[in-house]
Amino acid sequence: METIQKLAVPIAIVIAGALIAGAVYFASIGRSPANANAGTGAQAEQNSVNIKDVKIADEPFIGDLNAPVVLAYWSDHQCPYCKAVEVGGIPQIPITPAIPELIKNYVDTGKLKIVFKDYPFLGPDSMTAALYEHAVWELYPDKFYGWRKAIMTAQDEENGGFGNEASILELINTIPGMDSSKVKDLVVQKTASYTESIEADRVEGTSFGIQGTPGFITGTKLIAGAAGPEAFTAAIDEQLRRSDQ
Repeated sequence: METIQKLAVPIAIVIAGALIAGAVYFASIGRSPANANAGTGAQAEQNSVNIKDVKIADEPFIGDLNAPVVLAYWSDHQCPYCKAVEVGGIPQIPITPAIPELIKNYVDTGKLKIVFKDYPFLGPDSMTAALYEHAVWELYPDKFYGWRKAIMTAQDEENGGFGNEASILELINTIPGMDSSKVKDLVVQKTASYTESIEADRVEGTSFGIQGTPGFITGTKLIAGAAGPEAFTAAIDEQLRRSDQ
């Protein structure tokens, strides 16, 4: 009996440790700085926002330059919630990816422009991908979204290997018409200016109440977290109705 009692304590400790580790793992998915709200369906404390106050000039975008509705999207290339919104494939985040629906129904019909903003906070790979995104946009704007979609599709565990410079260069080489050496050279030349722009995006997003990724602003609505298509279509359709009046 005494032996059983002695064994019970360490076994309980092991079980408790496993439970805590599991909780930490799942809590880390979609985490944000300072324990802010992020993730599926999460809503940050609502600040007063207006897309007219968001800097969109010189930022990567898809859609008609003069589309009547603009969606600003802050993201981190290592963020699984961003991947869930853009391409899906995250079992723990079972939502319908919103971005493909928005592209099909609004971007391709000239109604919506999606502007991509930086909010890297998950580690060195996040910053590396953000730097390369700027260089890809500058050199190959017509191939930008194909590259971004490929990056999100290839995303693995947070800082798990894909997303460092070597893997990004390898991916670029798989996209016809892109030269990885040119992209790398531009990153080297413009790291300082790109970093300044990336940091400005992050600070701007934070000022609007975005405390993690993904975060979106369209019209006067802040959408925090990996929302499904319906959250975006409601906000976009409202703006389109007003523009038609």
